[in-house]
Amino acid sequence: MNDFENLEKYSSNYSDSKLWSKLTKVATAAGLKTVYAVLLLYYVAQSPTLSAKDKAIIYGALGYFILPLDLIPDAIPVAGFTDDFAALVWAIHAVWANVTPEVEQKARQTMHKWFGDFDESALNNLF
Repeated sequence: MNDFENLEKYSSNYSDSKLWSKLTKVATAAGLKTVYAVLLLYYVAQSPTLSAKDKAIIYGALGYFILPLDLIPDAIPVAGFTDDFAALVWAIHAVWANVTPEVEQKARQTMHKWFGDFDESALNNLF
């Protein structure tokens, strides 16, 4: 999938319950960077001032993440989340102006709740 500009079509796959269910099942396999990207987008989407276009981009990327069968099926070890991560990063770049320090802090706090202590430098310069 070279062109993520049509990610919005996956927004129908998004729901909070599906997202949290998927994250709890695959967090370790998906890795810190992918989970952090999901959390950043999730917390950005909570902003009451977010435009409808940016919400569509975010929900499209998160909907794509939720899908078990996408360009590279998630069950494939190591490579399974590569396409998901690419879609998430594309969406983060598209809505970057909305990623506030508070959003980053919430995402990192959630990461520490789930993964305990980890080297946060792995998340620096990610996007």
